[in-house]
Order: sequence, then C-alpha cells, then structure tokens
Amino acid sequence: MTGMNSPLLHVSGLRAGYGEAEVLHGIELKADKGSVVTVIGPNGAGKSTLLNTLMGILPGRGAMAFNGEDLGALTLEERVMLGIALVPEKRELFGSMPVEDNLVLGGFRQMRLRNAQWRDRIDDVYQLFPRLKERRHQLAGTLSGGERQMLAVGRSLMSRPSLLMLDEPSLGLAPLVVREIFGIINELRKTGVTIVLVEQNARAALAVADYAYVLEMGGIGLHGPAAELAVDPRVIDTYLGAARKKAEIPGAGSIAA
Repeated sequence: MTGMNSPLLHVSGLRAGYGEAEVLHGIELKADKGSVVTVIGPNGAGKSTLLNTLMGILPGRGAMAFNGEDLGALTLEERVMLGIALVPEKRELFGSMPVEDNLVLGGFRQMRLRNAQWRDRIDDVYQLFPRLKERRHQLAGTLSGGERQMLAVGRSLMSRPSLLMLDEPSLGLAPLVVREIFGIINELRKTGVTIVLVEQNARAALAVADYAYVLEMGGIGLHGPAAELAVDPRVIDTYLGAARKKAEIPGAGSIAA
C-alpha cells in the first residue's frame, strides 16, 4: 500500500462469527490513510462479517486499531464518533422519510461534535450526487436502486468519516449504474477519506482500489497491490473469468467497471 505513515486501520489475528460458528479465522488487514482497499471473494467467504466486526455490530477477537486507538472495547456508537462509517449491503434507509431528512440524520456525529456548520455538508453531498438534490423532497422508499445506494453513501458522508466502509455497493444494480457508483468511489478518493470496499464485482473493485485482499472461507488467500492482483492468473481464473484472460490488457486501469 501507499504511504510512509502508520496505517489508519490495522487488523491482526481477527476472529469473529455467529455464536459458536467462527467465520473469520485470523484476519490480517491494513488500510493506509487516503487509500482504497478492497476485499473480494465469493459468497459466504466472510466479507460482510468482517465489516460488521470492524463496525462493532459483531464481537471479534484479535487486534483492531484505528488511527492507533484500540477498537476492541469500543461500542458501535463510540466507533462512529471516532470517524468510522459503514454503508451496509441493505442500505437501511428510512423509506418513509424524504431524501434530505435521511441526510440530516447522517449528520449525528457532527452534531454531537458541536460543529456549527454541519448542515453545510448537505451541499457537498448534493454536489457529489446531483440526483439526490433533484429528489431531496422525495421519499427515500420511492427511489431507484442506484439512487438508494447514492443516498446511503451520502448519508454516511454527512458524518465526515475518516474511514468509509462499503458493503457490496454494486449489488443488484444495472451495469451503467455500477459504473457510476464506482466513478463516485474514485471521486471520494480525492477527498482524503480512507475506503474499505467489500465487493463481489472483482473487476470493478480492482480497477478502483490501491490494495486488495482475497477472502476465501474466512481467511486471506491472497493480497497485494490491486494492479498486481488484477493480472494474477489465480484471480483471473477464479474471479475475472476466462474472457478477461483471453483479452487481457496490462494494468488495472484496463479493467472496465
């Protein structure tokens, strides 16, 4: 990964699961400040479990450090206040409330921090997602799938997080909308926020990420710079498909979102 400073997020020996069923087996993961790190892998590999454990939704054993601070004993709310945000796979919007009210609720952290200008963040979100501004008075439950994903990301950005975790942002979206969502992730990189992106769409994820981890059956099978994994035969065969191998163009930038 890039950067000479210590990583913003450092996970070591992380184990987690549901009851007696352990899903994650000794995960090692780092994310540098301002980088995009992706975790790819098949269904059931433990990708969502990883994000939910980092967020504090699920308990975990092992070391989790955020900006040098131990996350182990912190609650979900305390992690939010530190600057960690999660956009869950199901988006979890308030469907009976207008778009703008959903965004206002996302400003909870900045309100708690007594940032008098916290509402100004809405304008930043509207600049990033012009469609949300057009629909700001529309009920969230009436939005299209792509618009709901934009709103879920925008709501998380209202808290001005240092670490933004995205769980399957392309799930269920049309290809053109997927391309738009990943273009926005690329734009977010320019704001300095660190992004941990969990995705089944390996092609799009590797194209936008700096560093990548392949999660298989609860363990890290491969990891390295995203551009290198994008041309690794093992990743191509398993996640990118034979067509990608036959028409291979050097460099991760050649992989279409």
